[in-house]
Amino acid sequence: MTAALIAVAALAFLVLLFLFSAIKVAREYERGVVFRLGRLLDPPKGPGLFLLIPIVDRMVKVDLRTITLNIPPQEVITKDNVPARVNAVAYFRIVEPKAAIVQVENFMVATSQIAQTTLRSVLGQHMLDELLSERDKINTILQAIIDEATTPWGIKVARVEVKDVEIPAGMQRAMARQAEAERERRAKVINAEGEFQASERLKDAALVIEKHPIALQLRYLQTLLEIGGTNSSTIIFPAPIDLIRPFMERADRETAPAASPPPQQPAP
Repeated sequence: MTAALIAVAALAFLVLLFLFSAIKVAREYERGVVFRLGRLLDPPKGPGLFLLIPIVDRMVKVDLRTITLNIPPQEVITKDNVPARVNAVAYFRIVEPKAAIVQVENFMVATSQIAQTTLRSVLGQHMLDELLSERDKINTILQAIIDEATTPWGIKVARVEVKDVEIPAGMQRAMARQAEAERERRAKVINAEGEFQASERLKDAALVIEKHPIALQLRYLQTLLEIGGTNSSTIIFPAPIDLIRPFMERADRETAPAASPPPQQPAP
């Protein structure tokens, strides 16, 4: 009787051990790639509960969530021969679990290496100004090339972003001087444009004053009001030419006979 109980207990233990080894659970974002005696089973298992044959089946879990891959900083030479240090980040996910396990040994390392080589190759074909100003265009090119290279591995690259671009200090100073010169050019153009617009307005004002002379007197009074509103103790009163013109004409008449030479007497 004791031997029978021991046998039943041993059998129950073996059954529990078998169930513990056979029952597997995969989360919603996981898939189980199963190899039975070395041969790939299709389709992958999961999500949820499923059974495997112990010793016979081997399973590799694959995460289907989006993976963030930091591309290490790369030393590149741009098309205009400027050295730069660039790092980027790639976002990808596995869409074919079987291909990610069977077609490549380590999909993370392979994707990282192809991203690094693509980053150096693409940035070497663009100038520094394009690298700094056309970031979206370069990101799109990187995403397309890396995605095409990783598609046979069952990987979909969703996005690639160039994070930081480091350039030498000398080039930074040169770019700062260029930016300063560009701002000075814009300031001169704006100043010239303002002078042109002001001259146009002055021309219009002269036409109005020509038709309405009283406008000049109103402007004169407004100028006096503006000067008197300040704290200055000096007031300038411009003298109209019409006011002093009679005195000037009188002075001319008085000096005209004295300046003229005396008439000559006819000879006898």
